[in-house]
Amino acid sequence: MDPRAGTLAQPSDLVDLDALLSAYHDREPDLDDPGQRVVFGTSGHRGSSLDGAFNEAHIVAITAAIVEYRRGQGTDGPLFIGRDTHALSEPSFTTALEVLAAAGVEVHVDARDSWTPTPAVSLAILTHNGAATGAGVRTQGPGLADGIVVTPSHNPPRDGGFKYNPPHGGPAGSDATGWIADRANEILRTGWRNVPRVSIQQALAADTTRRHDYLTSYVDDLANVVDLDAIRSAGVRIGADPLGGASVEYWGAIGERYGLDLTVVNPHVDPRWAFMTLDWDGKIRMDCSSPYAMASLLERMQPGPDGRAPFDIATGNDADADRHGIVTPDAGLMNPNHYLAVAIAYLYGGARPGWPAGTAIGKTLVSSSLIDRVAAALDRRLLEVPVGFKWFVPGLIDGSVGFGGEESAGASFLRTDGTVWTTDKDGILPALLASEILATTGKSPSQHHAELVDRFGESFYARVDAAATREQKATLAALSPEQVTATELAGEPITAKLTRAPGNDASIGGLKVTTENAWFAARPSGTEDVYKIYAESFISPEHLAQVQEAAKDVVSQALQP
Repeated sequence: MDPRAGTLAQPSDLVDLDALLSAYHDREPDLDDPGQRVVFGTSGHRGSSLDGAFNEAHIVAITAAIVEYRRGQGTDGPLFIGRDTHALSEPSFTTALEVLAAAGVEVHVDARDSWTPTPAVSLAILTHNGAATGAGVRTQGPGLADGIVVTPSHNPPRDGGFKYNPPHGGPAGSDATGWIADRANEILRTGWRNVPRVSIQQALAADTTRRHDYLTSYVDDLANVVDLDAIRSAGVRIGADPLGGASVEYWGAIGERYGLDLTVVNPHVDPRWAFMTLDWDGKIRMDCSSPYAMASLLERMQPGPDGRAPFDIATGNDADADRHGIVTPDAGLMNPNHYLAVAIAYLYGGARPGWPAGTAIGKTLVSSSLIDRVAAALDRRLLEVPVGFKWFVPGLIDGSVGFGGEESAGASFLRTDGTVWTTDKDGILPALLASEILATTGKSPSQHHAELVDRFGESFYARVDAAATREQKATLAALSPEQVTATELAGEPITAKLTRAPGNDASIGGLKVTTENAWFAARPSGTEDVYKIYAESFISPEHLAQVQEAAKDVVSQALQP
């Protein structure tokens, strides 16, 4: 923990924008360094121009690879593209548009020449491909749309990000990202400067470049997913903090369009994020699930002279608005797992009668087991999948999954009629749902969580990192249950050893071990020489610490040659 965590950033913490942008154009990657090659994680390619990991060469190569990939897949409709407020997002957006226009791809850019949240791009893709028409979303055939979102999500200001969304509107699967990354690295090796491009002026004037009103399309459609009339009628006072991200103009438009008592508490956009408080490690990170990054909003929620907080519900989003943070006057910032459980209990407990009775609950296997207990009480099927929102895409498209959520504060759910809304994470949607919950039940989400604790028990959850070499990480990712010889965990018999997800039998790229009252999951980091240990106990914080220590022992034994 950095001693300045939760305090306002100082000038020395801020990125040098001139150096960052100059490096984007001037520095070329060294392909002998694995850290400077194109690598797609669960949310696209990320890195910093200052490290030679996110430069003009990368974006030219990735965009050219996407052009080839979509042609190979027969995707010949428009490509919807959006960007967030990171400094590297605008030049990489420009580079991509120059390559796409030269390739003759029909590209739909934001009509306001402004920022576009990830869920607005997903919605645009799905709408073009047939969502909300009654006929369902098409993912095969002529004329299909796909998209690119230029964002590193909640990463620090020095980073850039670039991700591809196929015609299903959600994050691309490993088959797509693997092909794109391999082809992009080949282009880097053989000469990225040979990729055809036009000037940005020519690209913007091209017949293939169209304008799309992402904001109006998204805001007008929200009434089909959240009960905004109930929020307005109840007079819920909402404080929305975009954390300097792409949702900054959307929140004001939502308040105006639906007559809500909504205040955008921080309308400022600064690619240095000078107004942010430092995260746990002393870095500027727009993580709306972190109490340190959200310290300013938490301070603003303190009661006034009349004893009331200024807002009934306060919310935060990350830079591309695909994550949510929920703040209530009685509990402060909610743990993401706690809010996911509350949202699930509310949505499946009668708030969405238009959803089919067999609609499943989707969770990643590192999310809280409180969700499992809620699902069992609701008598609903639980779909437990590996880490990554892409695993929820098929179920959200066909309506067999009503809600998909990740422990990292990412979620989306169906329209009120049971059809698909977005297949990528939507941070604005669950933030608004918190106000709907308060409006229709008279209780805050944190009060609902307290009721769940009374019913199912209190859980203690944390994630820690442990050192691991590259070879050990590869071994961990390829473990089999038979390699785990332990029979108990922190004093309880082990009930399951999992290397594949129960919900879809997909590899989890690590290990999960469960007991009656606890579990841990260990996964290798894709960017650092560590592995991540997620753990939860329904007994006590002390027992959680025992689970974490036992997890390290279990993994260490399994990694022995």
